[in-house]
Amino acid sequence: MILEVVSQLTETAQAVIYLFRQDDTLKARLASFSNADLLTEDFKAEAKHVHVLYEGSRKVFLIGLGKSPKEADFVKILRSFFYKQKKTLPDTIGLSLIKGGIEFQWVEAIANGCIVGSYDLGLYKTDKSAEFNFFECTPKIQLETAESGIESIIESARIGEMTALTQIRVMDLMNAPSNKKNPLALADWAVESGQKYGYSVAIFDEKKCEKIGLKALVAVSKGSKNPPCFIVMEYTHPQATQKIGLVGKGVTFDTGGISLKQSTNMHYMKSDMGGAAAVLGTIELAAKLQLPVHLIGIIPTTENSIDGLSIKPGDVIGSYSGKSIEVIDTDAEGRLILADGLSYARQNYELDCIVDLATLTGSCVATLGYAAAGLFTNNESLAQSLYESGVQTGEKLWRLPLWDDYKDELKSDVADVKNFHGKPIAGAIVAAKFLEVFVDEHANWAHLDIAGTAFGDSEFGTMKSATAYGVRLLTHWLRRQV
Repeated sequence: MILEVVSQLTETAQAVIYLFRQDDTLKARLASFSNADLLTEDFKAEAKHVHVLYEGSRKVFLIGLGKSPKEADFVKILRSFFYKQKKTLPDTIGLSLIKGGIEFQWVEAIANGCIVGSYDLGLYKTDKSAEFNFFECTPKIQLETAESGIESIIESARIGEMTALTQIRVMDLMNAPSNKKNPLALADWAVESGQKYGYSVAIFDEKKCEKIGLKALVAVSKGSKNPPCFIVMEYTHPQATQKIGLVGKGVTFDTGGISLKQSTNMHYMKSDMGGAAAVLGTIELAAKLQLPVHLIGIIPTTENSIDGLSIKPGDVIGSYSGKSIEVIDTDAEGRLILADGLSYARQNYELDCIVDLATLTGSCVATLGYAAAGLFTNNESLAQSLYESGVQTGEKLWRLPLWDDYKDELKSDVADVKNFHGKPIAGAIVAAKFLEVFVDEHANWAHLDIAGTAFGDSEFGTMKSATAYGVRLLTHWLRRQV
């Protein structure tokens, strides 16, 4: 492990971090430092404020948390600090929770932020050593706590670290360009993870997809030389009481097809498999943590490219459900492959709950910006539990309606349903209503439109990059289900 829990920092910790809230006790807590009067004037503990001093030969970082920090704040502040300082930090650094008076309930978030902050976005830079090893290049962290309850603190730190390492793997996957990542690459990722962490993975190639009737997935793939894959993962624990289905959109690059996207920012469409990444990461992390749940993960994955064989606007295609679909817009392809994924989950498993995730619509970004993902669900209890997990982890959700007022937008004159209503209004809602058709009245289903949250600005680079959105959200939610 990168992080070691200790009752007292050792001499190998060549630098120390102390965390402080911006509260009434701040002056008293700072009194033990040299030049305390001057320090009190200079250091107000505003969020992300870093003050540097020395205790003998040991460098000391005081990090402000602001007022009333939450779990997500600990993650963001530590992640930002470690990223900005990682090139100057010593091999071993101590992080003391004692002098700052930080409650041990935040250990998981602190551990997570420290390790994710060591992420390196430069996956393909040639000036990096070919022997680059994340564990060797990341500072070892001694987390100093009180003796009481140290076993539970060690477990919290372990969970925070394992979560971070899976998030980093997911971020690498999302940040990979399409010439390094195709549907088969997602399948290989799942197989490797399943073998390592002990869950089953089945991969359906194009012939198998055609044979079993995944007609919408196969139709979308026709414009690409890279064949589609249908990934089915299953993790089960002997104490599981619920069987939960997770379905993720896995479009490894989206040109829009014949309904071609504008070239501006099209390079970001390597991220159109953000839903698949969230499902891959959640299944892996559930297996690593041995959560007492039964999970079915389903990922329809393909490229949406342009070719003489590409589906065209006005085409009518089939689906796994048996329903026919009129394709009004080939850039509304994500809902087509999700339709097959949801139908497959519904027809082949007795699921207590289904949650799908997809970087689905620009409409959701226009509505909620980059602060929250859209939440659509037919179940009040599910809505509340997902919302609460979003608030707790900082991977926020905001509920939007699934009213039947929007149902007529899907009517087609020539097929059972059409994939796009062609209007500049209610785009995210109509997309969710389309997916609702293919869950076949399952009473406990949620759709998360993560278009604005899966890929965004961060300290890791000057351009947008992967956030691993959904991994902490879903894992927190799953842990509350047991």
